[in-house]
Amino acid sequence: MQGKTIDEAYQELIDSGMDETQSRELAPHKSMAGNKPNNVIMLEELSPKNMGALLALYEHKVVAQGIIWNINSFDQWGVELGKQLSKPVHQCISEGQVGDGFDCSTQSLIEKYLRD
Repeated sequence: MQGKTIDEAYQELIDSGMDETQSRELAPHKSMAGNKPNNVIMLEELSPKNMGALLALYEHKVVAQGIIWNINSFDQWGVELGKQLSKPVHQCISEGQVGDGFDCSTQSLIEKYLRD
C-alpha cells in the first residue's frame, strides 16, 4: 500500500551514490503511486504442486491485466519497489515480531502469519 514520490526516489538514488544527472533521469521510473490493490495467498505448505499453481495463477493474472489495461506488465521498477518493501516484512517474520511502521493491512498479515 506504500508508494514512493519522485523526490523520495531521487533522494534514494543520491544516497546510493548515483550522480545527480542519472538520479534525475531514473527517479520518475522509480516513483510509484501508493494504495494499489494486491493479493496475498497463504498456504499450509509450499509443495511442488502448490508452487506450480501459484506460478500459473500469477503469470495468468499479470498477462491478463497488462492486456486489459494496455500497460507493461513486466515493469522492472515496480518489481524493485516490491523487493524494497518486502525487506522489513521479512525481517519481522524472521525475528518473530510485528514491528512498527507498517500499514494496518501489512501488520495484520504479519500477525496472522506469526500466529499460524
